[in-house]
Amino acid sequence: MAVFRIERFTPLPAAESWRRVTDWERHAAHVPLTTITVPAGRPTGIGTVFVARTGVGPLGFDDPMEVVRWTPPAAGRAGLCRLEKRGSLMLGRAAIDVYPTDSGSHVVWVEELSVRLLPHWADSLIAGAGRRVFGRVLDGMLDRPALPQP
Repeated sequence: MAVFRIERFTPLPAAESWRRVTDWERHAAHVPLTTITVPAGRPTGIGTVFVARTGVGPLGFDDPMEVVRWTPPAAGRAGLCRLEKRGSLMLGRAAIDVYPTDSGSHVVWVEELSVRLLPHWADSLIAGAGRRVFGRVLDGMLDRPALPQP
């Protein structure tokens, strides 16, 4: 399983950072060839399932995710979101935490990802790609300029 962690500090208040990083459909604007479908008419919460579709036309795959923990930030308390990946190709989980700070907020994204059909030795490659892709997602969601990658 590939594991990676991304952290960002932002002057945005925790509630605004939370609103942005849990706006699932908006993630697609920062991930090439991906659309995200969220059930209409109800707010995100425990049990919400949304699907990221990556590909072109009929060539692609679905990455369904279920929210299994949903605790928005409030009164100096961190916001905690946990997602379980339920797809036939992508498996794993993600944790998105938003901590209030004196100058804004601190966002921490930890992903544990397994891709079926790929050998275990590919985990470090997947983790590296994940850090780059999801780092750009967080930068875009938080309206931060992209930082050069090492």
